[in-house]
Amino acid sequence: MTRQPLSGRIAVVTGAARGLGACMADSLVHRGATVALVGLEEGELARVAASSPGRVHYWLADVTDGAALAETAARIQKDLGPPSVVVGNAGVATVCSFLRSDPAVWRRVIEVNLIGSSLTARAFLPGLLATQGYYLQMASLASFTAAPLMSAYCASKAGVEAFAQALRVEVAHRGVDVGIAYLSWADTELIDAVALTELRTRMPWPAKKVHSPQAVADRLVRGVERRAPAIYAQPWVRAAQALRGGLPAFVAHWFRKELPSLESHGGSAETGLIGAGGRADHAQAPYRDGA
Repeated sequence: MTRQPLSGRIAVVTGAARGLGACMADSLVHRGATVALVGLEEGELARVAASSPGRVHYWLADVTDGAALAETAARIQKDLGPPSVVVGNAGVATVCSFLRSDPAVWRRVIEVNLIGSSLTARAFLPGLLATQGYYLQMASLASFTAAPLMSAYCASKAGVEAFAQALRVEVAHRGVDVGIAYLSWADTELIDAVALTELRTRMPWPAKKVHSPQAVADRLVRGVERRAPAIYAQPWVRAAQALRGGLPAFVAHWFRKELPSLESHGGSAETGLIGAGGRADHAQAPYRDGA
C-alpha cells in the first residue's frame, strides 16, 4: 500500500471549533495526521477532539493575539512536534451596508481574517521551516469578486490572498509551500444567519448553491496532500477565477435590481459578527461602537 503523505505528520488548524475547521480536522485524521486545533470555544474544541482521542488535541488562543499564538505554537511543538501543515482558517463575517456598519465591527473582521492570518503564519512558520511544510490560507470567492453588504469580508479575503501570494515567494526557496483555498458557500451554521441567507438567495446560480462542509473539507485536504498552490473547493470557482476581471461589473449589474428588495427586508441593517463563531469572538474581544 502507498503510504499516505500526511501519515505521522502534525497539522495545525485555526478556527477549528466547528464548521469547516472541524471537518478538516476529521479529514486530516483520516489521512494519518495528528491534529492540533486552535480556537476560542473550549467546549466545542473538546467535542471535536473527543471524536478522535489521542489524534486530535486543542489549545485556546485568539488569532489576533500574537503573543498568545507564539506561546501556543511553542506548546504544540513541545507536546506534539513541529507542524508539517498549518491551515489559517479562523474567520468572522458581518452583513451590513458599509454606511450603516459599526466601524468597530467592520474593523474586527479585518483584524481576525487578515491580521489573524498573518499572526498565524508568523507564529507557526518556524516549525514549517523545520519540516519544509505547507501553509494553507483559507480565502474565498470573495477574494476576487464583490459581495454587496460584505465589504469588510471581501476586503479581508482579498488581503489574505495577496498576503499568501507574497509569502509563497518569500519562503519557496526554503522548502515551504503556500497554498490558497478558494471556496463558495458551505452548509455550516454561519450561513443560517438571516441576513446572509437573504443575500445568498439573491445571488445567481451557481453562486447561491450550498455545499456539504465535509465534502468541501475533504477536497481541501486532498489539496493539502498535493501541496497545491491553489485549491478550489467547488470546481466552478476555478472557472470564476479565470473570469475574475469581469466579475465585479457583472455583480454590480446583477445587484442593481436586487439590492432595493434586499434593503426592504432589512438586509442592510447592522448584524454584528454573525454565527456562533462571531458570538464567541465578541465574548473574547468585545468592541465598542467607533472603536
